Amino acid sequence: MYHMVQRVDVTVHSAAPPARVYRFAADSSTWPDWSPVLRYERERPGDAHGVGEVRVFHNRGRRNPTREEVVELTPNRRVSYVLLSGLAIRDYRAFIDLESEGEGTRIRWHSSFHPKVPGTGWFYRRVLQLVISQYAKGLAAHAEH
Repeated sequence: MYHMVQRVDVTVHSAAPPARVYRFAADSSTWPDWSPVLRYERERPGDAHGVGEVRVFHNRGRRNPTREEVVELTPNRRVSYVLLSGLAIRDYRAFIDLESEGEGTRIRWHSSFHPKVPGTGWFYRRVLQLVISQYAKGLAAHAEH
């Protein structure tokens, strides 16, 4: 049975230029510095640019870590990743899109997914909206310092 696609979309502004925001978004090892991630492990390295990296994030308030694969890195413009395991959702793909906005950067962090269990899409959408907001705000603030 096909379940309706769920979407999460968060936009924030950072006073930092896109190149600086991108540096942190693209470097998984920095995520514990600015996000709810407590610990980062590299399960598999990516190519010379980082595409293909499989990372494991141990998150605040969660027993099970999340495993993600970096699938796209466009310098100073986009970081994209997919969820491999850790949540009861499937086909999760997220995009961190960066755009110059005045002296700073418009950060648009958006994703889509399908719930594994019928009727739970609204719940995961609400939780992910809150979590992604924390991530985006943390990235924006960290890049400014």
